[in-house]
Amino acid sequence: MRIALFVTCLADTLFPAAAEATVRLLERLGHQVVFPPEQTCCGQMHVNTGYSAQALPLVRRHVRTFEPYDVVVAPSGSCVGSVRHQHPAVARRAGDERLAERAEAVAGRTYELSELLVDVLGVTDVGAYYPHRVTYHPTCHSLRMLRVGDRPLRLLREVRGLDLVELPQAEQCCGFGGTFAVKNADTSTAMLADKLRHVLSTGADVCTAGDASCLMHIGGGLSRLRTGVRTVHLAEILAATERDGTSGRTGRTAVRA
Repeated sequence: MRIALFVTCLADTLFPAAAEATVRLLERLGHQVVFPPEQTCCGQMHVNTGYSAQALPLVRRHVRTFEPYDVVVAPSGSCVGSVRHQHPAVARRAGDERLAERAEAVAGRTYELSELLVDVLGVTDVGAYYPHRVTYHPTCHSLRMLRVGDRPLRLLREVRGLDLVELPQAEQCCGFGGTFAVKNADTSTAMLADKLRHVLSTGADVCTAGDASCLMHIGGGLSRLRTGVRTVHLAEILAATERDGTSGRTGRTAVRA
């Protein structure tokens, strides 16, 4: 299968290992991954902060960029949630029904990584090896907007060597919420403190999730407390093999479209 990678802003600028791992994993499963170089921010940040008009050109660009592909994947429940739920609404708010219909068509072919693996490719055992004690945080957008359910857990349970431990109060938000963490810093910090306490109670070496944004927030808190617990994107765990070592290695990047 030929799959287009929607890399997301955070992966592009701060966490490229998540995107590289997505490519490495899908190629290992026998698929071709292409990177459309015209892609930019999906506009989620703009919409969430009330700048819908400014998001419209980004929606147009996203639709134009990914329309040629039958399948699109992103290592982010948050950004896929934006594509599915915000893009058509932004277009309709601007009075562009044709763009809204095109956005819905692209959204219908766009998947968060665990959705793609389980629902489209029909696999839960991806041949991964990761000998660590791991706990999983279900991010808000993947949990509530995409409703990925237990798909990430089903994938993690098949990883050889991995000791998966349940996270108490797992469905509780970590407090990031994009600009929420900036505008409501005190509330965000209190929510993060609760999440850190639950993560540490598991005795896990690694906290994983499907969104780099939440892992950035949780990881920052764990680092400041000098806990020794790491945050690792779900894609990196699934891409790791015995040959590559315990955390995966930097692989090839996707071919340009």
